Amino acid sequence: MDIVWATDRPVTGREVVDQLAQSRPVVYTTVLTVMDRLARKGLLEKQPTGKAHTYQAVQSRETYTAQRMASLLGASGNPATVLLRFVQQLPPDHADKLRTALQTPARPGQDHTDREPP
Repeated sequence: MDIVWATDRPVTGREVVDQLAQSRPVVYTTVLTVMDRLARKGLLEKQPTGKAHTYQAVQSRETYTAQRMASLLGASGNPATVLLRFVQQLPPDHADKLRTALQTPARPGQDHTDREPP
């Protein structure tokens, strides 16, 4: 997902394999299997392109991460306590960014490139 998120266009499995192979050995078919599974789970959009397919993230990394955090928070027994403990552990610069974000009115579409699933 890191490679797909870092690219502002659809990518092929070959492109992902080539990027991953720069840091470790990978098997082409394994990467395609993982990408197909991510597409079935709704994290990637898969489009036929000639004999191959291209893949694109359905959501930005930030939106995906926020949804995961909300899911974990919802699964906790005491969301208020979990939030408080989370904020208490933030480094000062992150706490400042959170404070600023909470004081700034949110605008639809701000700071992300989310797309609707097909």
